[in-house]
Amino acid sequence: MANRTLDKRSALFKAALELMAENGFHGAPTSLIARQAGVGVGSIYRYFKDKDELIRELYREVSERTKALVFADAPAELPVRERFMRVMSQLLRLFLDNPLEFRFMEQYYFSPFSVEDDSAAPEENETVRQLLATARAEQMVRDVDISVLHALAIGPIVALARENIYRNLVVDEEMIRLTVEGSWNGLKR
Repeated sequence: MANRTLDKRSALFKAALELMAENGFHGAPTSLIARQAGVGVGSIYRYFKDKDELIRELYREVSERTKALVFADAPAELPVRERFMRVMSQLLRLFLDNPLEFRFMEQYYFSPFSVEDDSAAPEENETVRQLLATARAEQMVRDVDISVLHALAIGPIVALARENIYRNLVVDEEMIRLTVEGSWNGLKR
């Protein structure tokens, strides 16, 4: 019984992710999510209070997976620059390999959901911010507000991911390396 429950919940998450990434939150009614998941509409409300809760829970799941993958190969003992290079390279690869997750997370981040939810700032962003704060404290990067550093760091990563996802730009390892290196260089003093 527990496996069946997890299967339905997973099917709902998968359907919601696909539909919301493609059509937006408003373009993915619960009836369509249920139909694509192969369950009755009532099943959604067995697992989630409402569609908003489904969206928030899906975001948390995607965010946790992202953090685990992005930081798996970037131990805190590494020098700041090396850790930055690994984290941002892995984040970009993750975006390129998982376009639905990228589109969903970007949509969530810039939606009222993230403004309303204090825990909505992706943990990977907080960890990246911590990394940037360390680099700033060690005078490796510009002495500006952490939000500016974060925008300079993540901007090139997101831009290349968008080019790949929306314009079918083929991205290779050299492009990833150059983009992440350019991101770091934009932060340096």
